[in-house]
Amino acid sequence: MTSTLGSKGATSTPQELDMSGLSWILFGHAAFQYLNAACELELFELLAKHGSLTKREIQEKLELEDRATDVLLLGTTALGLTVQRDGNYSVAEVIADLQRGSDWQRIKDTVAFEQYVVYEGQLDFTESLRTNSNVGLRRVRGTGRDLYHRLSENPQLESVFYRYMRSWSELANVHLVEQLDLSGSKKLLDCGGGDAVNSIALAEANPHLSAAVFEIPATEAIAQKKIAEAGLSDRVSVIAGDMFADPFPSGFDTIMFAHQLVIWTLEENTFLLRKAYEALPEGGRLVIFNSMSNDEGDGPVVAALDSVYFAALPAKGGMIYSWQQHENCLREAGFQEFQRVACPGWTPHGILIATK
Repeated sequence: MTSTLGSKGATSTPQELDMSGLSWILFGHAAFQYLNAACELELFELLAKHGSLTKREIQEKLELEDRATDVLLLGTTALGLTVQRDGNYSVAEVIADLQRGSDWQRIKDTVAFEQYVVYEGQLDFTESLRTNSNVGLRRVRGTGRDLYHRLSENPQLESVFYRYMRSWSELANVHLVEQLDLSGSKKLLDCGGGDAVNSIALAEANPHLSAAVFEIPATEAIAQKKIAEAGLSDRVSVIAGDMFADPFPSGFDTIMFAHQLVIWTLEENTFLLRKAYEALPEGGRLVIFNSMSNDEGDGPVVAALDSVYFAALPAKGGMIYSWQQHENCLREAGFQEFQRVACPGWTPHGILIATK
């Protein structure tokens, strides 16, 4: 086995918690609500447009009452989302940097996902741990066996979900495109590829590559629309099916699971990886791309926080697994050669490549 990083990667050692840190955790739900409110009220866009504004100017432009403005600005300023100097408010530099680049709307899509898809289901996190199941799914209307099969019954939720999934993938797939060498691949199968965001990015970066998204029928039309909009219908296609129930399509030299194996139990992951192993030719490659936790089980923090969603809501298993846990599943599925590739940035994404 070869590796391009240690088990901790670039993460820092967890610091000892003090009362200040504990208060951030204790009232973390309130901190998020300030971020969400500022996004929905477009406070950050308003301040970016004008440079800085007084409280009275903000109040008038947002059409808020005096007390409501006080509450909003107390929170955003105390949290460091806005900065107040001599009675004038401006956006924090971290927000300004995102606004100057291309990631601000992606962050806002992530905030909306947390607010409207994740938040209510997390109320059942403790019960989900007790039962080792996704109890929070009961808060999503519908009869589907998991969140993904209920989205079509909730159009507004479906819209928020797929905007987020595309934005989250776009935040990370720049690293996938840069660090995954597909020069020796001709046909890639993107298992559970959603609206084809990763397949499109890889096809655009690798003109010799053709790809197919293997997705449930409810997602097929969404993916086909995005592929057509990208002008790649000649090289990227959609295969409708259930990757658990249906045979894997043959004829692909690379099979990729992007943001998929964080959803299911390790046993289910092994099952899927074994099906992929059987479908690949000798020398074919398996690619896992998602957030990774440390082998030591002590972080990164984003991996830990993201695991609450996977434990409580989408399906009956899942979390941000460690590199080693994924490698154990690959080994049980038949793979023997692995390569780890850490992705830079604030999200703990990584690429794990296995060869048959």
